[in-house]
Amino acid sequence: MPIPLFNSIASWLLKKRYHQMELFLKYPLDVQQELLHNLVDFAKDTQIGKQFGFQDITSYSEFAERVPIRNYEGVADLIERSRKGEQNIFWPTSIKWFAKSSGTTNAKSKFIPVSTEALEDCHYKSSKDLLCLYLNNNENSQLFRGKSLRLGGSKELYEDNGTFFGDLSAILIDNMPLWAEYSSTPSSKVSLMSEWESKLEAIIEESIQENVTSLAGVPSWMLVLLNNVLEKTGKNHLFEIWENLEVYFHGGVSFTPYRDQYKKLLPRRNFNYYETYNASEGFFGIQDRNNADDLLLMLDYGIFYEFIPMDTYEKDEKPVPLWDVKKGVNYAMVITTNAGLWRYKIGDTVRFTSTNPYRIRITGRTKHHINAFGEELIIENAEEALKQICKKTNAEIMDYTAAPIFMDGSEKGAHEWIIEFRKPPEDVNYFTEFLDNALKSLNSDYEAKRYNNITLKMPTVHVARQNLFHDWLKSKNKLGGQHKIPRLSNERNHLEELLQMNSIHS
Repeated sequence: MPIPLFNSIASWLLKKRYHQMELFLKYPLDVQQELLHNLVDFAKDTQIGKQFGFQDITSYSEFAERVPIRNYEGVADLIERSRKGEQNIFWPTSIKWFAKSSGTTNAKSKFIPVSTEALEDCHYKSSKDLLCLYLNNNENSQLFRGKSLRLGGSKELYEDNGTFFGDLSAILIDNMPLWAEYSSTPSSKVSLMSEWESKLEAIIEESIQENVTSLAGVPSWMLVLLNNVLEKTGKNHLFEIWENLEVYFHGGVSFTPYRDQYKKLLPRRNFNYYETYNASEGFFGIQDRNNADDLLLMLDYGIFYEFIPMDTYEKDEKPVPLWDVKKGVNYAMVITTNAGLWRYKIGDTVRFTSTNPYRIRITGRTKHHINAFGEELIIENAEEALKQICKKTNAEIMDYTAAPIFMDGSEKGAHEWIIEFRKPPEDVNYFTEFLDNALKSLNSDYEAKRYNNITLKMPTVHVARQNLFHDWLKSKNKLGGQHKIPRLSNERNHLEELLQMNSIHS
């Protein structure tokens, strides 16, 4: 098919979808209530459906009374049975794919079920909607005169017990519809390569020959790729390579630490950045306006939403449906999906910026974490790693905190720790190396980012002087049992203050 004809047809179809989106924009609560009814009815004959009496559920209140809220540990056994080939446990159609993501307290990795319905009605639908919203806001766009440079995960799909698991991006690329393959670079063969360094070279070789008009991928990984493109070509900025580049679609980690670096790579004031909110469990939000800092919550992707106010989280939890949310409140998100996750806590927190239409801003995770590079390092990983190290080195830790060292140009990122010991290790370098290895063993995403120092370098560990954390809390009038040291953070403000206090008195 000639490119101009393909562009015209694609643009017409995507703009037509905008009129369909207007339905949930105008009638959001009706759409969500009908969606819940359809999910419950469709799964009524599954094992979960029979256990909780889906057959007789006629309202949200009955659904909320019968079905418990669960995290991954609460459904891990069911998912493991499904991975081994057992069907009709929590979803009636056959589930062949499982998206592998970062682990929990009891597991190095999670395996999230991905149904055919989730692929078609959520993940692929969201890709079309992202383009649709962008074109609606940028009528003079030449997006389809070129290709999208996509950057997915670096893992292959591995067959296991008749089912497949791998990065969600690998699953999506492996099942990609023809229209998406036609308009993307690199090829699926290159996108699914498992060895990152070889893959990086192959992506560059393929993409610099193309007319790239958009970028799509996680900011930290994309930054590594783009810096390598400039190094390979000897150019000063990306428009010298792809003069028609007009938008970067990003998601996965906060874009804030990377924004200034991207402006150096893409020095045009009218260049567009569009954020997405997607995860292994589903695709939730899309930036629907140019230069916005919030996302439109997508309500017709086969996902029913509930929200737990964070002041009740893991206490007297009181989830509310969409029609009862309020602006400005920090909520933990709970989802029921067309892949068989029922009232599932995904661990993300959001705040509504608008309820007409429903727009959100991602505020973080329900637990302390570092996710500046997609590593999703959680507090349980840190605590377990430090416990192992102290046993190995005969050290004793009093307090600690950690934060990211953000990328600077071609300089890789890292994690920076400051630790106050009651009994320090004999060799801090050995301690640091053991910390790094322990975190790799506990968290597959951290392990991937540390592979060959591609995105993350070896962590940096500072030894704090005695009473540093006590003095820091005292300076903030926060001494006392109710005030806790922030163990992990995506921001550097706490760490910088502690490092400064440590240097002054050292």
